Amino acid sequence: MKHTMLPKFFIPCILLATGSAAIAQQHQHGAGSSTSPATSPYAGQQDRAIKSLSATQTQDLLAGKGMERAKAAELNGYPGPMHTLELAQPLELSAEQKQDTEVLLARHKAEARALGEQLVQAERELDTAFAERRIDTATLAGHTQRIGQLQATLRASHLRTHLQQIEFLTSEQVGRYAQLRGYTASADSFPSSSHQH
Repeated sequence: MKHTMLPKFFIPCILLATGSAAIAQQHQHGAGSSTSPATSPYAGQQDRAIKSLSATQTQDLLAGKGMERAKAAELNGYPGPMHTLELAQPLELSAEQKQDTEVLLARHKAEARALGEQLVQAERELDTAFAERRIDTATLAGHTQRIGQLQATLRASHLRTHLQQIEFLTSEQVGRYAQLRGYTASADSFPSSSHQH
C-alpha cells in the first residue's frame, strides 16, 4: 500500500522539476526564443544634429521657453509673467500691473533666448568634439563646466523672473492665480491684501 502511494505522491514533483529544468535550459541557450536583444532607447537619436538635444528642445531653448525650469517657484506660489498676462482679466490686473508684467516678460524672454542660444552652441561644440574624435578628459571638463554654468544661469533667470513677478501682485491675486492654474481648490487660504488696484 505504501509502495503504491509513494510514486503517486512524487510524480507531480518530478514533472515540475523536469519542466523547470527544461525551461531554465531554454532560457540559458536562447532555444525557442524569437526575441532579439533589447534595442537601445537611444536608437534613432544618432541622426540628431546635436545628439543630446531633440529638435523640440533646441527650438524651445532658442525661443526662451521655460522647459519646467521654474517649477520650484511656480508650484510654491510664485506666479510667472506669461501666465499672469494670460490671466489678466480674471486676476483683475491694473494698467500698471499689466505694464510692469509686460516689461518683465520682455526682458526675461530676451535674456532666456540669449542664454538658450549659448547653451545650444555649447552642446553643439561638445557633440562636434566627440564626433570628430578630438576630445580628451581635459577638454571634456571645459565643455561640461561651460554647459553646467549656462544651465544654472538659465534656470536662475527663469526662477528670478517669478520672484520679481510676485512683487507686482497682491496676495489675493497670487491666491487667485493658484486657483486658476489648478494648484488649489480655492484662494481662501491665501491672506487678502490691503492693496487696492
